This record gives sequence, C-alpha cells and structure tokens, in this order.
Amino acid sequence: MTTELPVVAPPRVAHRGRGTTYVLLAALFFSTSGTLGKSAMSAGITPQQVAAARIALAGVVLLAGVALVAPRKLRVRRADLPVLAGYGLLGVAGVQLLYFVAAGRLPVGIAILLEFVSPVLIALWVRFVRRHRLPRAVWGGIALAMAGLALVAQVWEGVTLDGLGLLAGFGAALCSAGYFLLGERAVAGIDPLGLVTWGMVIGALAISFVAPPWTWPVGLLDAEVGFGVWHPPVWLLLTLLVLVATVLAYVCGTSSLRHLPASVASVLGLVEPVITTVAAWLLLGEQLAWPQLLGSAILLAGAYFVQRNSEVLAR
Repeated sequence: MTTELPVVAPPRVAHRGRGTTYVLLAALFFSTSGTLGKSAMSAGITPQQVAAARIALAGVVLLAGVALVAPRKLRVRRADLPVLAGYGLLGVAGVQLLYFVAAGRLPVGIAILLEFVSPVLIALWVRFVRRHRLPRAVWGGIALAMAGLALVAQVWEGVTLDGLGLLAGFGAALCSAGYFLLGERAVAGIDPLGLVTWGMVIGALAISFVAPPWTWPVGLLDAEVGFGVWHPPVWLLLTLLVLVATVLAYVCGTSSLRHLPASVASVLGLVEPVITTVAAWLLLGEQLAWPQLLGSAILLAGAYFVQRNSEVLAR
C-alpha cells in the first residue's frame, strides 16, 4: 500500500495570488535559460558543460549567500533527507541532463513537448495515488494547455524519432513532475531557500560525473557572442544564466509550492515555452509562425482555467 506524508496546505488558499505570481516569475526566469545557454554554446561550449556550470555555480552562490545571511534556513531534519535528495537528483540534475539528451537526439519541439508532459503526470498522480478527484475544468485546462504547447513547439516539423531520445524526453517529464511533487512535500518542513540550496548542491555533485569542472573550457569565457543586437562575453551570459535562470527561477518556483498545489503550479509553468519562443524571436532572430501565436493563446487559456480552479484543488 502506498502512503504519503500530509502536506501543509492552508497558506495556499490564503495566498493564491502570491503563489501565482511566484510561479509566473519562475517561468519568466526559467525562459531566459534557452537564449542565454544557446548563445553561450555558440562559442563552443557543449550543452552538458553549460548545464553542469549552471547548476554547480548556482549551488556555490546559494550555499555561500544563505550561509552568510540566513544560516538557519540551511537546517534540515534527518527525516527530510530522502525527499531532499530526490529533489536534487530529479528536480535539478535529472531534468537538466535528460532534456539535453532528448534535445540532442530529437527535434527541439518534440523534446520540449515531452518534458512538459509533466502536468499530465502530476494530475494522474493526484487522481490515482492521492485519490483526489480533479474538477473537469482542470482536466480540460490541461488538455488545452498541452494542445497549445504542441502548436508552440511545432512538433509536426520533426518526424525523426530516436528511441533513446524518446526515453530521455519522458524521463525529463518524470523528473519535472518530481520537481513539483517533491518540492510541494518538502516545503511543508523545509524553508524554500534552504531546499533550493541543498537541492542545487546535490544536483551539482550528481551532474559533475557527466561534465567534471576540470573539463570546462575556461579559455572561452572572454569570447564575444551574438545576443540580439549585443555581443556580450560568454562569462556575462553564464553569470545571468546562473543568477537569473537558475537561482531566482528555482527559488520562485519552489516558493510557489507553499501556496499552490503541484497540479496547478506545473500547468501555470507551461507559459515558460511561450516566453522562450518569443525571447528567441526577439533576441536570436528565430522565426515566429502563426501556429505558435495561436498555440500560445490556447496554452494560456488552458492555464487560466486550471488557475481558476486552484482554490478547489487546495481544499
């Protein structure tokens, strides 16, 4: 029989607006990782090295900053160690690595679609494991959001499917679902800032086996690359990737789980690929087709329906 520790939920109802703000800010910050990372990789840095540097440096920044300013937030009970380890391995290292594997073997649109299947997995978990009935509007909102995501990703443009790439994509979706579900449980007893800090440190240790720090191309840090109309050095892009797309993104995303159920936060997080697509159009000159505009509207409508029912889900 599967048992699950209860999650403290009252703050979600009282501060639903705050939770929605946090998750939308997280989506905004996460969305910058695509353009920042892609520009850095244009200098010759591999995706694995970018991901490793992103997580490791974010872990160092968080650990040093929190230890100096609010060391009490780093205190963790022994009983919380398993969920903390799962959060770091799945929600931090797993999502990053498996998405990059999928994107390297599949069209990017399909890789994105596979990773963002996580709201469906979370809804199934809530329904059949937690045995909570979800309103029909939530299922309809999830369906709308997934249909809109398929249009945004333009999945019909890629027809070559690789077996390992598909497995990696579904693995990324599972890890993303773990990020929300484990984070939702963990913030009941761990401060979000402490959770993100230790999760980032654990994720950094795990991902170092794939791209050890001594393999990072330090000599490329001063190289200038195109970023919209600017040509910043790689080190500046990596700094923004660490501070904005990782530290701020994870802190906001995890903080939202104190106020919103994982099933709601994960759907609202789907606005990330919409923002990413628009940012790539503005900064990298990537084409934005009309199906993507239509898909964005459909996705946002689906997320809105789910958000409207978040109070029902939190009861």
